[in-house]
Amino acid sequence: MITIGQKFPAFEKKAVVSREKGKEFETITSDYLTNEDNVWTVMFWWPKDFTFVCPTEIAEFNKSYGEFRDRDARLIGASTDTEFVHLAWRNNHEDLQDLKFPMLADTSKSLAEDLGILEPTEKIAYRATFIVDPQGIVRWVSVNDLNVGRNVKEVLRVLDGLQTDELCPCNWEKGQETIKA
Repeated sequence: MITIGQKFPAFEKKAVVSREKGKEFETITSDYLTNEDNVWTVMFWWPKDFTFVCPTEIAEFNKSYGEFRDRDARLIGASTDTEFVHLAWRNNHEDLQDLKFPMLADTSKSLAEDLGILEPTEKIAYRATFIVDPQGIVRWVSVNDLNVGRNVKEVLRVLDGLQTDELCPCNWEKGQETIKA
């Protein structure tokens, strides 16, 4: 599995970015992750569209979209489903209709494989979350088993800690003192 300190793999994938007719899809590349605007990226993966735990996570990331934006971080959701399945799911699930971030389609499963998060039997992605700095370097990875949803507040807490570039003690939260060494 790709880990902290490694460059996020190169990719070029279709993504659902809108429900508006004719503007549903865009191509997103790994160039999107590196930027001179000092913007971080949080890419989170779910196993399958049209399932039960996945939409709860996606909806929670969407509810927290403003908090990520306020931290100069962009969100990208991803799974190994196609962009057409993503669009159908968005159109048919009330909690997903107004997403503010792209839903990446890793149909070839190549990116999930490069990241080391492809479940070996069903060949679907684990519930993985990557925080990537503006230089495209992975700074945090978290992977959950298929049946356990992640905690979006914890992702925000870790992002806050990474962005301080200081030592953050156990259970540290934004606004608290960091450790001065």
